[in-house]
Amino acid sequence: MIKLLHTADWQIGKQYGQFETDEAALLAEARFAVVERLAALAVSQGVDAVLVAGDVFDAQGVADKTIHRLFQGLAAFKGPWVLIPGNHDAALAESVWTRAARLNALPSNVHVCLRAEPLCLPELGLTVLPAPLTQRHTHHDLTEWFAAATVPPGHFRVGLAHGSVMGILAEGIDSSNPIAASRAEQAGLDYLALGDWHGCRQVDDRTWYSGTPETDRFRANASGHALIVSLSAPGALPGVTQQPTGQYRWHDEAVELQVPSDLDTLLQRLAALTAGDVLALTVSGRLDLPGRRRLLDAIGQARGRARALLVDQDALRFEPTAEDIGALQADGYLGEVIASLRRAQDDGAGTPESAELARDALTMLAGILDERRGSAKAAS
Repeated sequence: MIKLLHTADWQIGKQYGQFETDEAALLAEARFAVVERLAALAVSQGVDAVLVAGDVFDAQGVADKTIHRLFQGLAAFKGPWVLIPGNHDAALAESVWTRAARLNALPSNVHVCLRAEPLCLPELGLTVLPAPLTQRHTHHDLTEWFAAATVPPGHFRVGLAHGSVMGILAEGIDSSNPIAASRAEQAGLDYLALGDWHGCRQVDDRTWYSGTPETDRFRANASGHALIVSLSAPGALPGVTQQPTGQYRWHDEAVELQVPSDLDTLLQRLAALTAGDVLALTVSGRLDLPGRRRLLDAIGQARGRARALLVDQDALRFEPTAEDIGALQADGYLGEVIASLRRAQDDGAGTPESAELARDALTMLAGILDERRGSAKAAS
Protein backbone atom coordinates (compact mmCIF):
# COMPACT_ATOMS: atom_id res chain seq x y z
CA MET A 1 0.00 0.00 0.00
CA ILE A 2 1.10 3.55 -0.72
CA LYS A 3 -0.37 6.93 0.10
CA LEU A 4 -0.12 9.98 -2.17
CA LEU A 5 -0.90 13.67 -1.78
CA HIS A 6 -2.44 15.08 -4.96
CA THR A 7 -2.37 18.84 -5.50
CA ALA A 8 -2.21 21.27 -8.45
CA ASP A 9 -2.55 24.86 -9.62
CA TRP A 10 -0.38 26.57 -7.03
CA GLN A 11 -0.10 29.59 -9.39
CA ILE A 12 2.96 30.93 -7.56
CA GLY A 13 3.55 34.55 -8.56
CA LYS A 14 -0.11 35.23 -9.29
CA GLN A 15 -1.06 38.92 -9.37
CA TYR A 16 -4.34 40.25 -7.98
CA GLY A 17 -4.82 43.46 -9.92
CA GLN A 18 -8.45 43.98 -8.91
CA PHE A 19 -7.47 44.51 -5.27
CA GLU A 20 -5.68 47.26 -3.37
CA THR A 21 -1.90 46.88 -3.31
CA ASP A 22 -1.69 45.73 0.32
CA GLU A 23 -4.55 43.26 -0.16
CA ALA A 24 -2.99 41.85 -3.33
CA ALA A 25 0.34 41.35 -1.56
CA LEU A 26 -1.28 39.33 1.24
CA LEU A 27 -3.23 37.17 -1.22
CA ALA A 28 -0.03 36.48 -3.16
CA GLU A 29 1.78 35.65 0.07
CA ALA A 30 -0.92 33.09 0.90
CA ARG A 31 0.14 31.04 -2.13
CA PHE A 32 3.59 30.50 -0.64
CA ALA A 33 2.11 29.75 2.78
CA VAL A 34 -0.19 27.04 1.43
CA VAL A 35 2.75 25.20 -0.15
CA GLU A 36 4.37 25.04 3.27
CA ARG A 37 1.09 23.72 4.69
CA LEU A 38 1.01 21.07 1.97
CA ALA A 39 4.51 19.93 2.96
CA ALA A 40 3.42 19.76 6.59
CA LEU A 41 0.26 17.88 5.60
CA ALA A 42 2.34 15.34 3.67
CA VAL A 43 4.37 14.72 6.81
CA SER A 44 1.40 14.50 9.18
CA GLN A 45 -0.50 12.17 6.83
CA GLY A 46 2.52 9.96 6.29
CA VAL A 47 2.29 10.09 2.50
CA ASP A 48 4.87 8.39 0.32
CA ALA A 49 4.96 11.00 -2.47
CA VAL A 50 3.39 14.30 -3.52
CA LEU A 51 2.00 14.72 -7.04
CA VAL A 52 1.63 18.26 -8.40
CA ALA A 53 -0.49 18.31 -11.56
CA GLY A 54 0.75 21.46 -13.28
CA ASP A 55 0.63 25.25 -13.02
CA VAL A 56 3.11 25.35 -10.19
CA PHE A 57 3.93 28.89 -11.35
CA ASP A 58 1.45 31.44 -12.64
CA ALA A 59 3.79 32.74 -15.36
CA GLN A 60 7.15 32.04 -16.95
CA GLY A 61 8.58 35.40 -15.93
CA VAL A 62 8.44 35.11 -12.13
CA ALA A 63 11.45 36.50 -10.28
CA ASP A 64 14.43 34.30 -9.43
CA LYS A 65 13.70 34.98 -5.76
CA THR A 66 10.22 33.53 -6.24
CA ILE A 67 11.65 30.33 -7.73
CA HIS A 68 14.07 29.86 -4.84
CA ARG A 69 11.42 30.63 -2.25
CA LEU A 70 8.92 28.18 -3.73
CA PHE A 71 11.29 25.20 -3.70
CA GLN A 72 12.59 26.04 -0.25
CA GLY A 73 8.97 25.88 0.91
CA LEU A 74 8.93 22.14 0.14
CA ALA A 75 11.64 21.34 2.68
CA ALA A 76 9.45 19.83 5.42
CA PHE A 77 8.56 16.77 3.32
CA LYS A 78 11.65 14.74 2.48
CA GLY A 79 9.95 12.22 0.20
CA PRO A 80 9.59 12.58 -3.57
CA TRP A 81 7.75 15.52 -5.10
CA VAL A 82 6.64 14.83 -8.69
CA LEU A 83 5.76 17.95 -10.71
CA ILE A 84 4.64 18.56 -14.29
CA PRO A 85 4.39 21.85 -16.21
CA GLY A 86 0.89 23.15 -16.98
CA ASN A 87 -0.37 25.75 -19.41
CA HIS A 88 0.87 28.68 -17.27
CA ASP A 89 4.38 27.25 -16.85
CA ALA A 90 4.72 25.06 -19.96
CA ALA A 91 8.04 23.32 -20.63
CA LEU A 92 9.19 25.64 -23.39
CA ALA A 93 12.75 25.55 -24.73
CA GLU A 94 13.42 28.41 -22.32
CA SER A 95 11.08 28.42 -19.35
CA VAL A 96 10.75 28.88 -15.61
CA TRP A 97 11.91 25.26 -15.33
CA THR A 98 15.15 25.78 -17.26
CA ARG A 99 15.82 28.83 -15.09
CA ALA A 100 15.16 26.81 -11.94
CA ALA A 101 17.74 24.28 -13.10
CA ARG A 102 20.32 26.99 -13.87
CA LEU A 103 19.68 28.55 -10.47
CA ASN A 104 20.30 25.17 -8.82
CA ALA A 105 16.98 25.72 -7.06
CA LEU A 106 15.62 22.18 -7.37
CA PRO A 107 16.11 19.97 -4.30
CA SER A 108 17.26 16.42 -4.99
CA ASN A 109 13.88 14.94 -4.01
CA VAL A 110 11.98 17.07 -6.56
CA HIS A 111 11.28 15.38 -9.90
CA VAL A 112 10.14 17.77 -12.65
CA CYS A 113 8.79 15.74 -15.56
CA LEU A 114 9.55 17.75 -18.69
CA ARG A 115 9.06 14.85 -21.12
CA ALA A 116 6.34 12.28 -21.70
CA GLU A 117 8.16 9.28 -20.28
CA PRO A 118 7.61 7.08 -17.22
CA LEU A 119 9.09 8.14 -13.91
CA CYS A 120 9.89 5.00 -11.94
CA LEU A 121 10.13 5.22 -8.15
CA PRO A 122 11.22 1.65 -7.31
CA GLU A 123 11.46 2.25 -3.57
CA LEU A 124 7.69 2.90 -3.59
CA GLY A 125 6.72 0.37 -6.23
CA LEU A 126 5.26 3.33 -8.15
CA THR A 127 5.55 4.45 -11.75
CA VAL A 128 4.18 7.88 -12.67
CA LEU A 129 3.09 8.48 -16.26
CA PRO A 130 3.33 12.26 -16.81
CA ALA A 131 1.76 14.36 -19.57
CA PRO A 132 3.64 17.68 -19.31
CA LEU A 133 2.54 20.61 -21.44
CA THR A 134 5.35 21.76 -23.71
CA GLN A 135 3.31 24.70 -25.00
CA ARG A 136 0.49 26.74 -23.50
CA HIS A 137 -2.27 25.26 -25.65
CA THR A 138 -2.58 21.93 -27.43
CA HIS A 139 -5.52 20.43 -29.28
CA HIS A 140 -4.64 16.76 -28.97
CA ASP A 141 -4.70 14.52 -25.92
CA LEU A 142 -1.24 14.34 -24.35
CA THR A 143 -2.29 11.35 -22.23
CA GLU A 144 -2.80 9.02 -25.23
CA TRP A 145 0.59 7.41 -24.71
CA PHE A 146 -0.36 6.15 -21.21
CA ALA A 147 -2.09 3.04 -22.59
CA ALA A 148 1.03 1.72 -24.36
CA ALA A 149 3.45 2.59 -21.54
CA THR A 150 4.98 -0.34 -19.67
CA VAL A 151 5.75 -0.33 -15.97
CA PRO A 152 7.66 -2.84 -13.84
CA PRO A 153 5.59 -5.82 -12.66
CA GLY A 154 3.71 -5.11 -9.46
CA HIS A 155 4.11 -1.34 -9.71
CA PHE A 156 1.27 1.08 -9.13
CA ARG A 157 0.41 2.82 -12.38
CA VAL A 158 -0.47 6.49 -11.81
CA GLY A 159 -1.12 9.19 -14.41
CA LEU A 160 -0.34 12.89 -13.93
CA ALA A 161 -1.84 15.43 -16.36
CA HIS A 162 -3.01 19.01 -16.76
CA GLY A 163 -5.96 19.85 -18.96
CA SER A 164 -9.70 19.58 -19.51
CA VAL A 165 -11.53 16.27 -19.39
CA MET A 166 -13.68 16.21 -22.50
CA GLY A 167 -17.43 16.39 -21.96
CA ILE A 168 -17.14 16.84 -18.19
CA LEU A 169 -16.42 20.50 -17.55
CA ALA A 170 -18.57 23.44 -18.62
CA GLU A 171 -19.05 24.07 -22.33
CA GLY A 172 -16.11 25.91 -23.86
CA ILE A 173 -13.64 25.05 -21.07
CA ASP A 174 -12.43 21.89 -22.81
CA SER A 175 -11.47 23.57 -26.10
CA SER A 176 -7.74 23.11 -25.50
CA ASN A 177 -5.46 20.65 -23.68
CA PRO A 178 -8.11 17.89 -23.89
CA ILE A 179 -8.04 14.67 -21.86
CA ALA A 180 -10.25 11.69 -22.70
CA ALA A 181 -12.89 11.06 -20.04
CA SER A 182 -12.13 7.32 -20.11
CA ARG A 183 -8.33 7.68 -19.92
CA ALA A 184 -7.87 6.01 -16.52
CA GLU A 185 -9.82 2.90 -17.53
CA GLN A 186 -8.42 2.76 -21.06
CA ALA A 187 -4.80 3.06 -19.85
CA GLY A 188 -5.22 0.72 -16.88
CA LEU A 189 -4.36 3.43 -14.35
CA ASP A 190 -4.71 2.95 -10.64
CA TYR A 191 -5.22 6.71 -10.33
CA LEU A 192 -5.18 9.75 -12.62
CA ALA A 193 -4.20 13.01 -10.88
CA LEU A 194 -5.40 16.08 -12.77
CA GLY A 195 -4.82 19.82 -12.64
CA ASP A 196 -6.20 22.87 -14.46
CA TRP A 197 -9.73 23.03 -12.99
CA HIS A 198 -9.34 25.09 -9.81
CA GLY A 199 -12.07 23.29 -7.87
CA CYS A 200 -11.95 19.83 -6.34
CA ARG A 201 -13.91 17.47 -8.60
CA GLN A 202 -14.26 13.74 -9.11
CA VAL A 203 -14.42 12.55 -12.72
CA ASP A 204 -14.73 8.81 -12.03
CA ASP A 205 -13.58 6.28 -9.44
CA ARG A 206 -9.93 6.70 -10.43
CA THR A 207 -9.80 10.26 -11.77
CA TRP A 208 -9.87 13.49 -9.74
CA TYR A 209 -9.09 17.17 -10.01
CA SER A 210 -7.59 18.32 -6.71
CA GLY A 211 -8.27 22.00 -7.39
CA THR A 212 -6.03 24.82 -6.22
CA PRO A 213 -5.04 24.51 -2.55
CA GLU A 214 -5.61 28.26 -1.95
CA THR A 215 -8.75 29.77 -3.46
CA ASP A 216 -7.94 32.52 -5.97
CA ARG A 217 -11.23 33.54 -7.58
CA PHE A 218 -14.90 34.17 -6.87
CA ARG A 219 -16.32 30.81 -7.91
CA ALA A 220 -18.13 28.26 -5.78
CA ASN A 221 -16.22 25.17 -6.93
CA ALA A 222 -14.88 23.52 -3.75
CA SER A 223 -11.39 25.00 -4.09
CA GLY A 224 -8.92 25.23 -1.21
CA HIS A 225 -8.31 21.48 -0.86
CA ALA A 226 -5.74 18.77 -1.48
CA LEU A 227 -6.43 15.06 -1.91
CA ILE A 228 -5.00 12.16 0.07
CA VAL A 229 -5.02 9.08 -2.18
CA SER A 230 -4.58 5.59 -0.73
CA LEU A 231 -3.67 2.75 -3.10
CA SER A 232 -3.93 -0.65 -1.40
CA ALA A 233 -2.84 -2.83 -4.34
CA PRO A 234 -2.39 -2.49 -8.11
CA GLY A 235 -5.80 -2.67 -9.73
CA ALA A 236 -7.76 -1.91 -6.56
CA LEU A 237 -9.91 1.19 -6.41
CA PRO A 238 -8.20 4.13 -4.70
CA GLY A 239 -9.43 5.70 -1.50
CA VAL A 240 -9.63 9.47 -1.87
CA THR A 241 -10.23 11.99 0.91
CA GLN A 242 -10.36 15.78 0.72
CA GLN A 243 -8.18 17.79 3.07
CA PRO A 244 -8.88 21.52 3.56
CA THR A 245 -5.77 23.60 2.95
CA GLY A 246 -6.92 27.12 2.08
CA GLN A 247 -6.52 30.15 4.33
CA TYR A 248 -9.06 32.52 2.76
CA ARG A 249 -12.77 32.14 2.00
CA TRP A 250 -13.87 33.89 -1.18
CA HIS A 251 -17.51 35.00 -1.51
CA ASP A 252 -19.42 36.65 -4.36
CA GLU A 253 -22.69 38.12 -3.11
CA ALA A 254 -25.41 40.38 -4.53
CA VAL A 255 -27.84 42.29 -2.30
CA GLU A 256 -30.87 44.34 -3.34
CA LEU A 257 -32.04 46.97 -0.86
CA GLN A 258 -35.76 47.68 -0.98
CA VAL A 259 -36.96 47.92 2.63
CA PRO A 260 -35.13 49.00 5.82
CA SER A 261 -34.71 45.40 6.99
CA ASP A 262 -32.67 44.65 3.84
CA LEU A 263 -30.08 47.19 4.95
CA ASP A 264 -30.06 45.80 8.49
CA THR A 265 -29.34 42.31 7.11
CA LEU A 266 -26.51 43.62 4.92
CA LEU A 267 -24.94 45.51 7.81
CA GLN A 268 -25.02 42.33 9.91
CA ARG A 269 -23.28 40.46 7.08
CA LEU A 270 -20.56 43.11 6.84
CA ALA A 271 -20.09 43.10 10.61
CA ALA A 272 -19.51 39.33 10.53
CA LEU A 273 -16.54 39.50 8.13
CA THR A 274 -13.17 38.40 9.47
CA ALA A 275 -9.56 38.40 8.32
CA GLY A 276 -10.24 35.11 6.54
CA ASP A 277 -12.84 36.60 4.15
CA VAL A 278 -12.44 37.92 0.62
CA LEU A 279 -15.77 39.38 -0.50
CA ALA A 280 -17.03 40.82 -3.78
CA LEU A 281 -20.29 42.59 -2.96
CA THR A 282 -22.77 44.03 -5.46
CA VAL A 283 -25.39 46.32 -3.95
CA SER A 284 -28.48 47.44 -5.85
CA GLY A 285 -31.84 48.95 -4.92
CA ARG A 286 -32.39 52.29 -3.19
CA LEU A 287 -31.36 54.10 -0.01
CA ASP A 288 -32.28 57.32 1.75
CA LEU A 289 -29.71 59.66 3.27
CA PRO A 290 -29.48 58.06 6.75
CA GLY A 291 -29.27 54.62 5.14
CA ARG A 292 -26.48 55.81 2.90
CA ARG A 293 -24.53 57.05 5.91
CA ARG A 294 -24.96 53.72 7.68
CA LEU A 295 -23.88 51.70 4.64
CA LEU A 296 -20.76 53.79 3.95
CA ASP A 297 -19.72 53.56 7.58
CA ALA A 298 -20.27 49.78 7.63
CA ILE A 299 -18.23 49.33 4.45
CA GLY A 300 -15.37 51.35 5.92
CA GLN A 301 -15.42 49.28 9.09
CA ALA A 302 -15.60 46.01 7.14
CA ARG A 303 -12.57 46.92 5.03
CA GLY A 304 -10.57 46.93 8.25
CA ARG A 305 -11.79 43.46 9.24
CA ALA A 306 -11.90 41.51 5.98
CA ARG A 307 -8.81 40.44 4.09
CA ALA A 308 -10.25 42.13 1.00
CA LEU A 309 -13.57 43.75 0.13
CA LEU A 310 -14.72 44.78 -3.35
CA VAL A 311 -17.98 46.75 -3.43
CA ASP A 312 -19.94 47.60 -6.59
CA GLN A 313 -22.64 50.21 -5.91
CA ASP A 314 -23.27 51.25 -9.51
CA ALA A 315 -26.81 49.85 -9.43
CA LEU A 316 -27.64 51.39 -6.05
CA ARG A 317 -29.90 54.42 -6.34
CA PHE A 318 -29.65 57.09 -3.68
CA GLU A 319 -33.13 58.48 -3.14
CA PRO A 320 -33.17 61.14 -0.42
CA THR A 321 -36.55 61.70 1.20
CA ALA A 322 -38.36 65.04 1.20
CA GLU A 323 -37.02 65.53 4.72
CA ASP A 324 -33.48 64.87 3.50
CA ILE A 325 -33.84 67.48 0.76
CA GLY A 326 -35.44 69.96 3.12
CA ALA A 327 -32.54 69.58 5.51
CA LEU A 328 -29.96 70.62 2.93
CA GLN A 329 -28.16 73.65 4.30
CA ALA A 330 -25.88 75.79 2.18
CA ASP A 331 -25.14 79.49 1.89
CA GLY A 332 -24.47 81.79 -1.02
CA TYR A 333 -24.50 80.52 -4.58
CA LEU A 334 -24.89 76.86 -3.59
CA GLY A 335 -27.93 77.74 -1.51
CA GLU A 336 -29.46 79.49 -4.51
CA VAL A 337 -28.76 76.42 -6.70
CA ILE A 338 -30.48 74.13 -4.19
CA ALA A 339 -33.52 76.40 -4.02
CA SER A 340 -33.71 76.56 -7.82
CA LEU A 341 -33.47 72.78 -8.16
CA ARG A 342 -36.18 72.27 -5.55
CA ARG A 343 -38.49 74.61 -7.45
CA ALA A 344 -37.74 72.78 -10.73
CA GLN A 345 -38.42 69.43 -9.07
CA ASP A 346 -41.71 70.53 -7.54
CA ASP A 347 -42.99 72.83 -10.30
CA GLY A 348 -45.78 71.07 -12.14
CA ALA A 349 -45.41 73.47 -15.05
CA GLY A 350 -42.09 71.95 -16.08
CA THR A 351 -41.52 68.85 -18.18
CA PRO A 352 -41.12 65.40 -16.58
CA GLU A 353 -37.59 65.31 -17.94
CA SER A 354 -36.60 68.58 -16.28
CA ALA A 355 -38.12 67.46 -12.96
CA GLU A 356 -36.14 64.21 -13.12
CA LEU A 357 -32.91 66.08 -13.87
CA ALA A 358 -33.57 68.34 -10.89
CA ARG A 359 -34.13 65.32 -8.63
CA ASP A 360 -30.90 63.71 -9.84
CA ALA A 361 -28.97 66.92 -9.20
CA LEU A 362 -30.44 67.27 -5.72
CA THR A 363 -29.54 63.66 -5.01
CA MET A 364 -25.91 64.30 -5.96
CA LEU A 365 -25.79 67.47 -3.88
CA ALA A 366 -27.33 65.71 -0.89
CA GLY A 367 -24.62 63.04 -1.08
CA ILE A 368 -21.81 65.56 -1.49
CA LEU A 369 -22.97 67.75 1.37
CA ASP A 370 -23.53 64.73 3.60
CA GLU A 371 -19.97 63.51 2.90
CA ARG A 372 -18.60 66.99 3.70
CA ARG A 373 -20.48 67.06 6.97
CA GLY A 374 -19.20 63.59 7.82
CA SER A 375 -15.58 64.57 7.00
CA ALA A 376 -15.85 67.77 9.02
CA LYS A 377 -17.29 65.88 11.98
CA ALA A 378 -14.51 63.29 11.81
CA ALA A 379 -11.84 66.01 11.69
CA SER A 380 -13.23 67.94 14.65
